[in-house]
Amino acid sequence: MRRLNLTALFLVAIALTAPALQAQFIGAPTHDDFRDTTILRPPAGSKVAIIVFEDLGCPACARAHPIELQAAEQFHVPIMRRDFPLAQHIWTFEGAVYARYLEDKVSPKLAGEFRSAVFVSQQAIASKDDLHQFAQRWFQQHGLKMPSVIDPTGALAAKVQADSDLGLRLNVTFTPTIVVVTNNNYQIVCGTKELFDPMQLVPILRAAIEKTRTAPGPRPKK
Repeated sequence: MRRLNLTALFLVAIALTAPALQAQFIGAPTHDDFRDTTILRPPAGSKVAIIVFEDLGCPACARAHPIELQAAEQFHVPIMRRDFPLAQHIWTFEGAVYARYLEDKVSPKLAGEFRSAVFVSQQAIASKDDLHQFAQRWFQQHGLKMPSVIDPTGALAAKVQADSDLGLRLNVTFTPTIVVVTNNNYQIVCGTKELFDPMQLVPILRAAIEKTRTAPGPRPKK
């Protein structure tokens, strides 16, 4: 009996440490390395959303960005952007702070336009000085006065860091990580060694919206 109990405990331990099998909106179920998937939920009032962990200096993020915008507009779903600045990109954390300033102090729409402009001009920005000059021009072109100190209290940097911490909590390892989410499930579009094609966003999004027409039970937690 003791041997059987030890065997049972061993099998349970393996099951808990193995990657969970993730049901998908389309395609066969797959494994992922996500940890705390409780953060993969749409905002209040939405049944489906796109969550994106991105780095403003990431070329793959720049390529995926217009696809995300087009899909969100086509299907009328929100994009929940999370800043995940990579350590090797020395200016992207500060770039995210500029975007957060616009979002909090000016308008979310202009913040989105700023992010799009940074992605378009990404190859011309190689340092914090380049970023500062780019931001000054962009503010002037949009009739805005850029503060001499963009984040005097550090509150905006704290919000960027909170996004990054969420990514670490989820175990984000690639940018962009794009996930289509409902209240009961999720499917990764990009964010693993095997999943890196942002063009899959549209069919996955379409399938997710179709699935929300049914009423499944709560998604089990990992």
